[in-house]
Amino acid sequence: MQTAQSIENAHAQGHSGVEHPHEETFLTKYIFSQDHKMISKQFLITGMLWAIIGGFLSILFRLQLGWPNETFPFLESILGKWAEGGKISQEFYNALITMHGTILVFFVLTGGLSGTFANFLIPYQIGARDMASPFVNMLSYWFFFSASMVLLFSFFIQTGPASGGWTAYPPLNGMRNTAINLGSGLGFDLWILAMALFIISVLLGGLNYVATVLNLRTKGMNMMKMPLTIWALMFTAIIGLLSFPALLAGVVLLEFDRLLDTSFYLNNIVINGHLLGYKGGSPILFQHLFWFLGHPEVYIIIIPAMGIVSEVLSVHSRKPIFGYKAMVFSIMTILILSFLVWAHHMFVTGLNPNLGAVFALFTLLIAIPSAIKVFNWIGTLWRGKIRLTSAALFAIGFVSMFISGGLTGIILGNSTLDIQLHDTMFVVAHFHIVMGVAAFFGMFAGVYHWFPRMYGRFMNETLGQIHFYITLIGAYCIFFPMHFMTGLPRRYYSYANFDTFNNFDHLASFISISAIVVFIGQLIFVVNFFYSIFKGRKLEGVKHEDGYEYANPWEANSLEWTAPIDRLHGNWPGEIPTVHRWGYDYNVNGREFTPQNEPIRPGEVVNG
Repeated sequence: MQTAQSIENAHAQGHSGVEHPHEETFLTKYIFSQDHKMISKQFLITGMLWAIIGGFLSILFRLQLGWPNETFPFLESILGKWAEGGKISQEFYNALITMHGTILVFFVLTGGLSGTFANFLIPYQIGARDMASPFVNMLSYWFFFSASMVLLFSFFIQTGPASGGWTAYPPLNGMRNTAINLGSGLGFDLWILAMALFIISVLLGGLNYVATVLNLRTKGMNMMKMPLTIWALMFTAIIGLLSFPALLAGVVLLEFDRLLDTSFYLNNIVINGHLLGYKGGSPILFQHLFWFLGHPEVYIIIIPAMGIVSEVLSVHSRKPIFGYKAMVFSIMTILILSFLVWAHHMFVTGLNPNLGAVFALFTLLIAIPSAIKVFNWIGTLWRGKIRLTSAALFAIGFVSMFISGGLTGIILGNSTLDIQLHDTMFVVAHFHIVMGVAAFFGMFAGVYHWFPRMYGRFMNETLGQIHFYITLIGAYCIFFPMHFMTGLPRRYYSYANFDTFNNFDHLASFISISAIVVFIGQLIFVVNFFYSIFKGRKLEGVKHEDGYEYANPWEANSLEWTAPIDRLHGNWPGEIPTVHRWGYDYNVNGREFTPQNEPIRPGEVVNG
């Protein structure tokens, strides 16, 4: 097993130009790698593949919602018995929305986003050779991959994948092999197994990330000199470590109910007039366990994107980040408050109104640190020398989405209003904009910005900007109209029997067309990404006396750009750089940028 300390020792003993103290094989370098850079790419590409699958599932159920009375013969050739006659079955429709939510929330925007950028940036930006435990880091990815395979396998079993909603509420999901829901059989058992493996991955990764940040920072890198990306990723890991065990306990107890006939969540269940033997359980208990993770999960998804956007905006506006300490403490405040708001998802469960008022108060309070961050991003852009690269455009788009979606969160945080809007398309619009689309914008900004550091090449800028405008305009075309579909309930297979909702038919078709266009736009990104890995414009560097080429294409200050273009296992061929200043000295002291490892000269103004 190779640890970060062993890598450090190897370099200290004179292996400055050697990537490993031993010869690597294809398996150890590309498959079972312990190099944080390779592991980050594994998370990124796996997450991208899941994003394609999850997005495609949304196109399938949007066909049903946009044209409920039409048939699409090609669907039968793809889905077989689940779309006989070219029309998706009601059972499979439920499976589509269940798996879409599970895949996008957990396997893309949690595993894909945090797994990619925590692995890639933490060692680079704090000046470490690797993670605290590269072996545990490798295990984290392979648990994630194993969870992915289990979930993917559930699509190919006879009864189909889980179809009881991505929130997995009992009693619908509390019993196996009921005629009510085919997806509550083996498909849901596989869903629970996949989630258990996924949570183990998150916990292994989170422990590693926190240990690395606290213990392996380079000389001079105190906490207040860390880039905001590192603060964001560390706080995200802490949230995951504290909240994911609740979901693990929740789904394990649910499986006990399903397999061992326990009654943690089930009580007085009647099927076909027959009273089953479950006594004393409470389905509300599962909701408490689920949402104790479920709402912090929102911030597990969005906080890494916040850190990425903060870095990208500062670099590409050529200005110091506005209000660095305010940004750090606002993320910390969000972390604390995220654990005090879970029951605002449960206002319609019969929650005591007085208790509901407490959760509503904390929900509204969390808007304050969020607003601080928005003002700081705008302050960073104000009068900056903005370079409208693809990365900068997606970062600006993130701010737009976060504002748009956050404003509706204030509405839903009010329990009186939420009771009326709960489980309507208004809620779908809110969380897709503020959490889903915004987090994707942050991810795209990070990929475009750090792609040269990852692969030594650039992505195509023209395709990147086409991708941005399709995604920005298309996302608003999908989700903004949903706010006005007053009272339209979510998760319905068809609204044909409800005269009240007939007025929304044309709007539903417009949303579905927009979704198809946006999905095609994401394929442009996928083609650009994989083409650029092999054929993109090369990152040209300057050769130093140690024989390596170095390049800093964005003229950024953080430490990852001080490493050579050659992606060494150990990051730096010689000594690790020493930090003398914070990471945001742009256009100060008469210089456009000043790297963190450059010593402070007499008479310089020091910001951090």
